[in-house]
Amino acid sequence: MTEKNIETIRHSFAHVLASAVYQMFPEAKFGIGPTIEDGFYYDFELPRTLIPEDLEIIESKMKDIIKSGVKFEGKQIKIAEAKKFFEEAKQPYKIELIADLEKKEKSRRSDAADVGIPTNASGKVTIYKTGDFVDLCSGPHVDSTKDLNLKSFKLTSIAGAYWKGNENNAMLQRIYGVAFENEKDLKKYMQEEEEAKKRDHRLINKTMDLFSISDEVGAGFVMLHPNGAMIRHEIEKYWKDEHLKNGYQLVYTPHVGRVGLWKKSGHWDHYREMMYPSMKIDKVEYLLKPMNCPFHVMIYKSHLHSYKELPIKLAEIGTVYRYEKPGVLHGLLRVRMITQDDAHIFCRPEQVEEEVAKVYDLSKEMLTKFGFKKFEIELALRDEANKKNYIGSEANWKKAEEALRAVLKKKNLKFKEGPGEAKFYGPAIDIKLLDALGRPWQGPTIQVDFNFPEKFNLTYIDEHGKKQRVAMIHRTVLGAIGERFIGNLIEHYAGLFPLWLAPEQVRVLIISDKFKKFGETIVKELVESGIRAKLDDSNESLGKKIRNAELQKINYMLIIGEKEEKAGTVSVRNNSKGDLGSMTIKKLSNKLLTEIKQKK
Repeated sequence: MTEKNIETIRHSFAHVLASAVYQMFPEAKFGIGPTIEDGFYYDFELPRTLIPEDLEIIESKMKDIIKSGVKFEGKQIKIAEAKKFFEEAKQPYKIELIADLEKKEKSRRSDAADVGIPTNASGKVTIYKTGDFVDLCSGPHVDSTKDLNLKSFKLTSIAGAYWKGNENNAMLQRIYGVAFENEKDLKKYMQEEEEAKKRDHRLINKTMDLFSISDEVGAGFVMLHPNGAMIRHEIEKYWKDEHLKNGYQLVYTPHVGRVGLWKKSGHWDHYREMMYPSMKIDKVEYLLKPMNCPFHVMIYKSHLHSYKELPIKLAEIGTVYRYEKPGVLHGLLRVRMITQDDAHIFCRPEQVEEEVAKVYDLSKEMLTKFGFKKFEIELALRDEANKKNYIGSEANWKKAEEALRAVLKKKNLKFKEGPGEAKFYGPAIDIKLLDALGRPWQGPTIQVDFNFPEKFNLTYIDEHGKKQRVAMIHRTVLGAIGERFIGNLIEHYAGLFPLWLAPEQVRVLIISDKFKKFGETIVKELVESGIRAKLDDSNESLGKKIRNAELQKINYMLIIGEKEEKAGTVSVRNNSKGDLGSMTIKKLSNKLLTEIKQKK
């Protein structure tokens, strides 16, 4: 089935959903009901709050409508006629959409597609009738509900949604559904969703005790507990080692800067909605930093540089602060403090392609080491219809886009273009990593920027002793290294990290207190050899101790009792492989240290 056809099916299901809700709540006020990835949704203002049990009732009504073979009847009517119809039907949200269309019609624009309702030069809109339900909609739809598969859709959840996504507007109730071509595809999706729920990093956190987010501290601000901090420590250690090997220099910068710096960079004009309000210190306005780049620019600018020094690569694991709306905050994955593995490369323009290629290679190598082997690539470009949202000249944007495109083509990489996805200062290669379930997560980004160097007058001295404009590459390899990337890893591995990343690598389980001293000796030997180990000397049964260690995703469990104490060995159990037999501590230590070193 083509993408176009599945979109038509999902769009038709959205209308069937609205029709079913209309049967259940004749006084309902209808918002919009577009298709989304894997399905559809529809927004409603209803006389009461929906409960999960309502989904089953609405789904049943949808199936009755589908069985009845209701036609999707579309026609164009004049805007004035549509306005009158929806006024009589007491549908305020449709009336508001029509008012938006009237404004656009007056300016002779035809860009009402953002709400799914086309207008044209004759001042008409399209409406669709499905049984008793009439909607303002561009279509297309299937001919009849009999063209929809009864067993290929399911309503999945209820959520709150602000009208038009604006938190100053009314809160509506949104019903989500999924839809596919056939029952087999639906079952596959539902199985994957069930597995995804098991891997939810917030659920796994309950047994692994990795992080917390407290209302007393503030929504979106993460506190890593010792176990989570150990994971981050290992990530950072590996990151720093790899970057130093690749010619980067580490820097540290402040968490705040004067407002003037952000005005000069362009963030004040183009990124302010994501920035926290300014604060006054000694009568001067300061801002929490949303980006590290202006600070790295100032470090570069603090000295004159020769062409012989270039490229200069400044790297920092730095925390930035961005105002994410409350409705999108989600555990570690959407936060308001973002610890980036940030770096900026200052180079000659003719070095740009080579340096971009090196960043890509480093990204791929490091992500593979973390267990990510499949990627999706997007070339993030300007929105050509809204160039006012970007800084810099046409020539600078063209040069930057050509450089990125050239690297992608030379490496024979498949990519799609993303108009409107570029940052305000330059285009980028955005890499999404696919986890164990094939879900995409935002990972590395490589941005070429000829605009900041002009704004900040960044130069170098060439071989003839003349000043030349430097080029700048903004890049992250792992992304939000201290928050989202850890969340990605938790869900990718379902909490059972590779040994080198595991916060607790070994747990020693004693059969009774009689063997506590021997257990303490084993833990000491392991810790001294560089292995993270703890002793479980609780009063629980051995079975319960093993179960607790498995739930807490401990990689190795060492069981000791009388037999092991006499032989000077331990019985080794692996979380995923089960019983590995008896070993001496020396043999076990060598095995584990090799596994850690290889970062398997």
